Amino acid sequence: MSKGFAIVATAVMIIGGAIAVLVDLTGTPTLPPAVPLSPDPAPMRAYEVVAEYPHDPRALTQGLVYANGFLYESVDVQGHASVRKVDLETGRVLEEHAVESRFLGEGVTEWRGQIVQLTPTRTRPSVFRSLIVDNLKRMGAPFVPQDSGVRYDLDSLEPVSTFGYNTEGWGLTHDDHQFIKSDGTSILRFLNPETMKWQAQIAVVEAGKGIRWLNELEYVDGSVYANIWQRDRIAIIQLNSGQVTGWLDLAPLRSRMIPAPKDAKELGAYGRAVANGIAYDAAGRRLFVTGKNWPRVFEIRLGR
Repeated sequence: MSKGFAIVATAVMIIGGAIAVLVDLTGTPTLPPAVPLSPDPAPMRAYEVVAEYPHDPRALTQGLVYANGFLYESVDVQGHASVRKVDLETGRVLEEHAVESRFLGEGVTEWRGQIVQLTPTRTRPSVFRSLIVDNLKRMGAPFVPQDSGVRYDLDSLEPVSTFGYNTEGWGLTHDDHQFIKSDGTSILRFLNPETMKWQAQIAVVEAGKGIRWLNELEYVDGSVYANIWQRDRIAIIQLNSGQVTGWLDLAPLRSRMIPAPKDAKELGAYGRAVANGIAYDAAGRRLFVTGKNWPRVFEIRLGR
């Protein structure tokens, strides 16, 4: 999550008894749901804690991914952002690359042997930013404001290349052929992994209502798991429809952390010690969750 967020103008349409957000004014096509949307609220899913691992209690986790036996984490520590390669069992930071001070470290994912991190500018006027960008494009302006990102070598975390993208970048994940990005709205955007250009987008809804504040993302077996900014909840989203099919309440995990995680008060709401960080080990079918300034990473197993 970054300090600012884009406001997106939308239109609505009734599909299968539920109201779905279908278009915005950014000019990017929005995919219609592939299946009828449910008019009912999604259930709270039960889970059990399988294991606990150490986690740096100073790290404001912004993005998390599991790759090649390690956790890779986009963090902010006392106002300084970085990307880290972390040993799961010990929590020890094996490699770390600092992000330039004028940028935040946000969503992170692994793609074809590289770690990809979103690095938006720390301070900027982001209200109505999506609409401003679109209008500049329509007028043929030679310069369109962009946020940036970095691709790193998976082993060394040495930067390989940089890229730009329009609108906010909060969370980042991927399926087998496209990146999936959140920006704090109820929209998930699909990007070309090589060019970072928008390809399409889908609205996330539950019982006819758009679910906004989508933050850190992880792709798990056809669904996207999304932290909700400022809440200890994860939405489970069916990717082909945008339908929220379930919720995970991570608040009970707080009782397992002694002492409890503390807010970074100097950073305001940005530094609240809420749940944030989801990683999936597809080969081992292990799901990991953590939070900002949490001293633990939890491996959890969902009930049926």
